[in-house]
Amino acid sequence: MSEKKFYLTKQGLENIEKEYEKLKILRKEKVSEETPQALHSEELDTEFVAYREDMEFLEARLADIEVILKHVEIIKPKKKDVVDLGARVKLVINNQEDEFFIVGTLEANPNLGKISNESPVGRALMGHKVGDEVKMSSPKETIYKIKSVKY
Repeated sequence: MSEKKFYLTKQGLENIEKEYEKLKILRKEKVSEETPQALHSEELDTEFVAYREDMEFLEARLADIEVILKHVEIIKPKKKDVVDLGARVKLVINNQEDEFFIVGTLEANPNLGKISNESPVGRALMGHKVGDEVKMSSPKETIYKIKSVKY
């Protein structure tokens, strides 16, 4: 069974590595703190429950990042006019220009114009060239005309 690859830009990898280092420091600080007592009268102490939930979240996020770092593939700029990971694609959609940056799922942020290669639009654009028209029908038909591809 092949492992899933996580595609990141160089900046995206740096951001993940910074988060990982911050979380390791936070975990060390939390572990060195005095752990709240589990029992206070006959019920679990709310401080203990909050501490335990924080630690579980921290450990889970660290484990997630370790998997990402183990299976990361940096998006390398390409020198071609074909849409692929790392491309900035200028499009004409319903007579209006728009631009998307094709990234991996971890960096996708449609509000910033970053769409995943696994999103419906990203997947449809992959492999197409300047001048191609890409039709999508969900829920209504939309035609994406590729004006330029830059890396």
